Amino acid sequence: MFATPVYAAAEGSAEHGGALFTLFGLEVTSVTTTMWGLMLFLTVFSFLATRKLGKVPTRRLQIFMEMGLEQILGFLTGIIGDEAKTKRYFPVLGSFFILILSSNYSGLLPGAGHIPGLQAPTSTLSVTAAFAIVVFFATHYYGFKEKGWGYLKHFVQPIPILLPLNIVEEFTKPLSLSLRLFGNIYSEEMVIVGLFSLMPLFLPVPMQLLSLLFGFIQALVFTLLASIYISTATAGH
Repeated sequence: MFATPVYAAAEGSAEHGGALFTLFGLEVTSVTTTMWGLMLFLTVFSFLATRKLGKVPTRRLQIFMEMGLEQILGFLTGIIGDEAKTKRYFPVLGSFFILILSSNYSGLLPGAGHIPGLQAPTSTLSVTAAFAIVVFFATHYYGFKEKGWGYLKHFVQPIPILLPLNIVEEFTKPLSLSLRLFGNIYSEEMVIVGLFSLMPLFLPVPMQLLSLLFGFIQALVFTLLASIYISTATAGH
């Protein structure tokens, strides 16, 4: 008599961020399993693309991957202004773009957000906040590495009285990064679900195509802002 409501409640909880199961006392949600799947996919994809590296690429997968990375590198070089400097930070910035783009696009898979175990990681604030926290620490790490203790001078510039405001600004940067990415991806999913319920036969395809563009733009904007923060922290006067 009560089996169906209980099952439905459990299923709904799993679909909307509830725990699927526990592992060593930690709750594993649909976001966690999706992120694990993305990590596995990207690891296997990277291995297959780079297992036979040579001076002249001969494999299509390797050529495709190199072309994509060169485009990202060229874009970031235009922002940072120095190719050698960009290559220094490219492992972090390039990883951000690829992982965020993959996370955004995982929400376009059939059943994403409805099937337990499949949910776009960037549609939850905890994931986007984690990305932003990594940017926060990476920015200050590279700043200290480039300038030493002299890096702290920027907190009292242009005048020392601005020290409290400069400190607050450093904490608002990751906050704005996380909220921007989460808000756009989450609201996009809600709009698609609402429109799909109204016109399930005509709107899904155009909206999915639009989601491809939005997902790319959000990954690009996050990476762009992260590169600006790191570039500013490591720049000279």
